[in-house]
Amino acid sequence: MSGTRVLIADDQALVRRGFRMILETEADLEVVGEAVDGEHAVTLVSELRPDVVLMDVRMPGVDGIEATRRISAAADAPRVIMLTTFDMDEYVYDALRAGAAGFLLKDVPPEQLVAGIGEVMSGDALLSPVIMRRMIETYLDRPPSARQGAGLSVLTPREREILVLLGRGRSNAEIAAELVVSETTVKTHVGRVLMKLGLRDRVQAVIYAYEQGVVSAGSGGG
Repeated sequence: MSGTRVLIADDQALVRRGFRMILETEADLEVVGEAVDGEHAVTLVSELRPDVVLMDVRMPGVDGIEATRRISAAADAPRVIMLTTFDMDEYVYDALRAGAAGFLLKDVPPEQLVAGIGEVMSGDALLSPVIMRRMIETYLDRPPSARQGAGLSVLTPREREILVLLGRGRSNAEIAAELVVSETTVKTHVGRVLMKLGLRDRVQAVIYAYEQGVVSAGSGGG
């Protein structure tokens, strides 16, 4: 059976081996390769065509952020999940801007690792409340985007509402419950928002929402 193809990129052999052992217990996941640094990861993505890349942030030579930027430049790029630790929050914004689909901690429980891969494959973003908060704080320390205010006029009132909720990190199920509509309807709206704004995924929608000022720090809610 053909499952999700995963590439593991980390300069520590023990980390790579640990993730491989977890993933190989899942029938629908296949580890197609291991990269020892960012340059190696870019090469293997081109050769092996994985669906998901587990990418360490800090590696010698080409780091995970630059590797993610290069990988994500392709039209049919795989989903990249950054592997991080709490002391690396300063990399969050740059990694998401580079094209990462989200973050997982290196000591993530096996079931959360497997679930996380499933989430990004379904189009969701892996952004925990802690990471979301750090991303917002990092963004607020930066100059306003030159694009601010542009593009929002193409959205209908409902689509703009969807963008706000995406910016607050809401899942499709949470948006559906809040707006009292079906998840199928939410997926349709999300797809239209991404298409109209030229955004690749939900992570870019989150960043865009903050850049445009439709969501601000402290508005995430519970």
